[in-house]
Amino acid sequence: MGMGTISWSRKAVKQLRKINKADQPKIYDAAQALAHMPNVQNVKTLVNHQYGYRLRVGNYRILFDWDGGVKIVNIEEVKKRDEHTY
Repeated sequence: MGMGTISWSRKAVKQLRKINKADQPKIYDAAQALAHMPNVQNVKTLVNHQYGYRLRVGNYRILFDWDGGVKIVNIEEVKKRDEHTY
C-alpha cells in the first residue's frame, strides 16, 4: 500500500501555530500519519458535517477530507475539543 499526500489548509496551519507548543509536534505527527489512510487509528467518519473525517489527538481534533482513490488527505482544521468542535 503506497503512502498518500498530506495537504494543510492555511486555516489549519494557523490553528496549529496557536496551540500550546508542547502539543504541536504530537498533533503534527498524528496528521502526517494520515498518509497511511485507511490504516490509521482514532479516525471517525463524520455524518452531516462540513468535513468527512476527524482524527482524535488527545483533547484536539484534526478535521479533514480524504480522497481514497488518489490518496490525498486535506487537513482543513485543528481545534481543541469542546461543545463547538463539531
